[in-house]
Amino acid sequence: MDFFKRILASSALPSPLEATIQSVEPLPPSHPYYPLDANIFGYEPNERSTLELVSQFGSGCVLILSITYFVTKRVRPHIPVSDLLTTMWFVLCGCMHLFFEGYVVYNFQRVAGMQGLFGEMWKEYALSDSRYLSRDPFVLCVETVTVVFFGPLSFITAGMVATGHPLRYPFQAIVSLGHLYSDTLYYLTSAYGHYYLNESYSRPEPRYFWGYFVGLNAFWIIVPAVLLYKSVFTCGRVFTAMAKIERTLNASRAVEPAPRGPKSR
Repeated sequence: MDFFKRILASSALPSPLEATIQSVEPLPPSHPYYPLDANIFGYEPNERSTLELVSQFGSGCVLILSITYFVTKRVRPHIPVSDLLTTMWFVLCGCMHLFFEGYVVYNFQRVAGMQGLFGEMWKEYALSDSRYLSRDPFVLCVETVTVVFFGPLSFITAGMVATGHPLRYPFQAIVSLGHLYSDTLYYLTSAYGHYYLNESYSRPEPRYFWGYFVGLNAFWIIVPAVLLYKSVFTCGRVFTAMAKIERTLNASRAVEPAPRGPKSR
């Protein structure tokens, strides 16, 4: 009987392989991004603090806007305030698209390990959207289109607004509609991942989701919506005025007396 008890007791013990597996604790995530199992290759933590990165980003935006203000006032001293603000907006967009977003498009495969200023800024922003570091195809495609098309178009539109060019409203509408479209898709694809795929790309802290993801990108929803409305309204008003002038001219031609023939002698 003791023999059988020893056999049963030995069979209840875990095998050496099972004991090894049970003794191994799960490894902590190799990066701070969500989802925690996201494949982020070559990640290196930032050397600069969050305060330093945010301050430098804000200082860069202020510098761009200040230079644009003084150059525009020099080119067109009596420019209306609305046109001045619109010019500053499109110059900021052009700089953001071509240089800042162009950086992440060019370095899309290796940005997670880059320690330059722009690289660390993108790693800080990616705490609110890890798709920039996990090689997400949608983010790469939408950012590439933004860099190639809307970067140059933003500078062209800024020049047209600053000089009072008559084509500023069509260009303003095109660029603003592109901003609205791309930013809406950006929001919706993230929402789809969160609600339907049960994948959250942002860390749970409110400052990342509401501050970075929602707050920063909301500018490219609100401002383009206002500019698009102004463009459509102005174009509609111009076409209405042209149609009224055309009707007036047609009416004046209809009441003109017929030319008289030569007098007979």
